[in-house]
Amino acid sequence: MRSRDHSIPSRVPSETARLPRNVIVLSWVSFFQDAASEMLYPVLPLFLTSVLGAGPAAVGLIEGVAEGTASALKGVSGRLADRMKRRPLVAAGYGLSSISKGLIALATGWPLVLFCRALDRAGKGLRTSPRDALIASATPPELRGRAFGFHRAADTAGAVLGPLIGLALYELLDHQLRPLFGIAVIPALVSTSLIAFVHETPGTPARSPSPHAGGPLPRGYWKTVVILTAFALANFSDALIILRAKQLGLAFVPLMLAYTLYNASYALLSYPAGSLSDRVPKQRVFAAGIGVFAVAYLGFAFAPGAAWVWPLLIIYGAYAALTDGVGKAWISGLVSRESAGTALGYYQGAGGVASVIAGVWAGLLWGSDGRLPFILSGVAAAVIALVLARVDLRDSAAR
Repeated sequence: MRSRDHSIPSRVPSETARLPRNVIVLSWVSFFQDAASEMLYPVLPLFLTSVLGAGPAAVGLIEGVAEGTASALKGVSGRLADRMKRRPLVAAGYGLSSISKGLIALATGWPLVLFCRALDRAGKGLRTSPRDALIASATPPELRGRAFGFHRAADTAGAVLGPLIGLALYELLDHQLRPLFGIAVIPALVSTSLIAFVHETPGTPARSPSPHAGGPLPRGYWKTVVILTAFALANFSDALIILRAKQLGLAFVPLMLAYTLYNASYALLSYPAGSLSDRVPKQRVFAAGIGVFAVAYLGFAFAPGAAWVWPLLIIYGAYAALTDGVGKAWISGLVSRESAGTALGYYQGAGGVASVIAGVWAGLLWGSDGRLPFILSGVAAAVIALVLARVDLRDSAAR
């Protein structure tokens, strides 16, 4: 089989080239679901502690179980996406997440919230790899950076709108938290209903007799996943960034607005970053993103006060834009279309597990101010960015 370089596009895409229908529809699906999820993100810890009486240990347990559940299911759902129809998996995943939001409104104790958060993240784990495989299989290779960039921009636009709606409703409802969980079900159900307009891409496997639908994954793919998973071990939860911002003196409402600014930066830069990755090697764009991450983390480590949080979160949003959608486009280009679900699932599952581990070690080394984890992660990311910029992963990437 002739080797190809999948990080360098075979032809430059036209700016007027239209993105496939599935990309547009799935982007709207993600927009509404993320608006619903992020509407609750700023208030869930407050709901747990002030309404249900949960302690910090319970909050940590809930988030750890939730993220672990999502990570474990991403690899499984990726394999399933290459063996059966993908749209039902996506619909089931979004449906589970929608149901979980309404159930939290009924909670009288934190164990039900634990169950609901696990259900929500199980839905995310079930849908993410099949959804990304649908996007990859519907899009020609020379447009995949734009496609994933557009999807991440729409998804993150929901993350910008959600917290603003949540904070507005929090004030309008006289600081009542429980009704927010019921209201969040509305955009979540809109998201799920839009999946009816998604079509299975021609060539999507209905059933495969082989456990490896597209054959063994190439060495170039595994080399890439190993390096990106090593980076994920330095990339701990954004909740710790919020904690660091609080320690720097940012109050609750300004902090949520600053977090919204991060998402705005992420959303605005995702499509240009994806478009750039269709013109230059995706590996270089991703390496640049890790370099930006190092700048942001070292900035959080050495920032002298709260005013620095705002520009640092904008920089952090640029990192996310340069890596999230670009990474998915890069990974999907290293394998055959029939193996895209498996490849994306393994990549995202490994990264998710590594991020959980990162959260554990960062928490253990937090100390009195949290500077040490940011220093260690920033230095590690700078080294990985240099390695990724120099190492050649293209020789084994064959389709």
